[in-house]
Amino acid sequence: MHVAIIMDGNGRWARRRGLPRSVGHVEGAKAVRATVEAAARASIDTLTLYAFSSANWFRPVAEVDGLMFLFRRYLFSETQRCIEQSIRLNVIGRRDRLGESLLHAIEQSERLTAQGTRMHLRIAVDYSAQQSIIDAASRAGGRDLTPQQFHALLHEVNHSNPTATEVDLLVRTGGERRLSDFLLWECAYAELHFTDCLWPDFDAHQLNSALDDFSKRERRYGAIAESEAEAGADQGRANVLTLASLPHSTPTHQEPST
Repeated sequence: MHVAIIMDGNGRWARRRGLPRSVGHVEGAKAVRATVEAAARASIDTLTLYAFSSANWFRPVAEVDGLMFLFRRYLFSETQRCIEQSIRLNVIGRRDRLGESLLHAIEQSERLTAQGTRMHLRIAVDYSAQQSIIDAASRAGGRDLTPQQFHALLHEVNHSNPTATEVDLLVRTGGERRLSDFLLWECAYAELHFTDCLWPDFDAHQLNSALDDFSKRERRYGAIAESEAEAGADQGRANVLTLASLPHSTPTHQEPST
């Protein structure tokens, strides 16, 4: 099962408490640790977290620098925990605009956790689904591709290693009801779960609530359930019999009046 989460609400969490936005981001990092551990316990195969979108570069420089520092610190502190829990870590998104020290941390974490088999943890940094689709289409070079082949190109442009399945459940915290340029191709048939919970307050209970909601959904991928198909066939036969029982009248030919 592939779960993706848009981690929204750090700034609002801090503002409601009269704290700097940076404090909200620090608390959000703690929520990441709790959520990753809860996802592993829930036997989720792949967890993708939206940490920093390409649009986030337009935020104040001080906030962006703080986020990059926090992300680098997270990699240093959590890599060993991922190794101990057999979690494979992978950062997806562009890498040409990231600092050298952050790139080194990413490559080191990916290398050290490469043997993890319990869960695939993907963190999206400088990520834009629209740009990824454009870049993958460019690599296609006008070739006719199957959806599976195009999906593979998306993995290439996003540095997704290993590849991941399409998203089964997309969760967004913070009360918003939009995808915000996140995994648009991969979420084509995803179930959506929105919660008003701000990200720093997200925990195992919130994750399990989303998973419980997901378990109640009926995923049809454009088809209908077998029971509905049988009911539809029965109704179709009934309609035919009804039409057949209607009296047939011969139309009377009338000359046009003059």
